[in-house]
Amino acid sequence: MNKKTIKLLLKVLLTGVAVYLVFRKIDVQETWQVIKRSNLLYLFLASLFFVASKAISSFRLNCYFRDLGLKLSELQNLKLYWIGMFYNLFLPGGIGGDGYKVYLLNKQFKTNVKQLLAAVLLDRVSGLVALVWLMLGLWFWVEVEWIYLAGINLNLLAGVGLFLVPVVFIIIVKWWFKSFKKSILKTSIYSLMVQIAQLVCAYFILLGLGINAQVVSYQFVFLLSSIVAVLPLTIGGVGARELVFIFSHDYMNIDKNMAVAFSLLFFLITAFVSLMGAFVKVDLEKKH
Repeated sequence: MNKKTIKLLLKVLLTGVAVYLVFRKIDVQETWQVIKRSNLLYLFLASLFFVASKAISSFRLNCYFRDLGLKLSELQNLKLYWIGMFYNLFLPGGIGGDGYKVYLLNKQFKTNVKQLLAAVLLDRVSGLVALVWLMLGLWFWVEVEWIYLAGINLNLLAGVGLFLVPVVFIIIVKWWFKSFKKSILKTSIYSLMVQIAQLVCAYFILLGLGINAQVVSYQFVFLLSSIVAVLPLTIGGVGARELVFIFSHDYMNIDKNMAVAFSLLFFLITAFVSLMGAFVKVDLEKKH
């Protein structure tokens, strides 16, 4: 049994355990009723903003590709990005979306594999940095009953984090990703736009579920769950996101059933949009 198979089996196992724990903590019937009563118009609007976030993500990645001398049109890159989304979600044990993009671009343009890997890695890091930064910003608008750090000024820590996160990111880019220094401002703006679009997506899902109170708290947990979902522990973040929402119930007084319904709807939107990548064809002819 090779390493890829072992990793896939571990992901399946962890996904199964996470899903099992989630369903033990919630009222499944009530959660299902919440989903059934959701407003389809709001879910449609949520889907549009999710698509917008992914389109902006593809623009960011294309900036990094251009730093390497690759000349892909935005449409070519968007199609390639969409195919990668499909590979990432539906073929977690195979080459993966990032690996597919690197393979295809290296084959077509003979661009150095290490440079391409650096581009896709920085693309992910940039998105994660924006996620953390926005989450720290939302911290000041939520109420958290966190007794374990009594006596520590969490607002001060969040404020320091707001300053340090972009500074550390700039240092990382200048030290380890020197090829991409010239596009750091533009791509950072794109990263913030991506996460803001996803927050709007989350807002419409909440409206679709009839949630009008504690909206910022749900969005804060949504950002936190997105950070956890980045970790390659479960398939597509399934189970991991929901567990974050359930554990947050004890500290932020959000409804567990509503939270899990929200998380499941976000996953369904992600899966539907990503599935479209299976029907996308991309022609990577060289542009002069």
